[in-house]
Amino acid sequence: MGATLFPRGLMLTPDAAIDWDAPSLAALTESDFDALLALDPKPEFVLLGSGPTLARPSPSLATALEAKGVGVEVMDSRAAARAWGLLRGEGRHIAAALLPFA
Repeated sequence: MGATLFPRGLMLTPDAAIDWDAPSLAALTESDFDALLALDPKPEFVLLGSGPTLARPSPSLATALEAKGVGVEVMDSRAAARAWGLLRGEGRHIAAALLPFA
């Protein structure tokens, strides 16, 4: 079975995997999540994969997304991908934004 690689980043919605030209973690802004914030209904929360290791985005990013009614859970991208599979398997309406490993 072939695999699709997303070397620039990946966004996951309940219905799609979207190639994402992700900025660096430090450069992320609310507008980078427009595709996820436009979902109807909005996701319960966004799993933010920070790349190869756990690193936190600016506190203002989480504050801005939470003000839009969407929580943020940050973890390294591999852990976020695993959590995505488990939570979607439970039928949870979530989204993910996974930064690449490079």
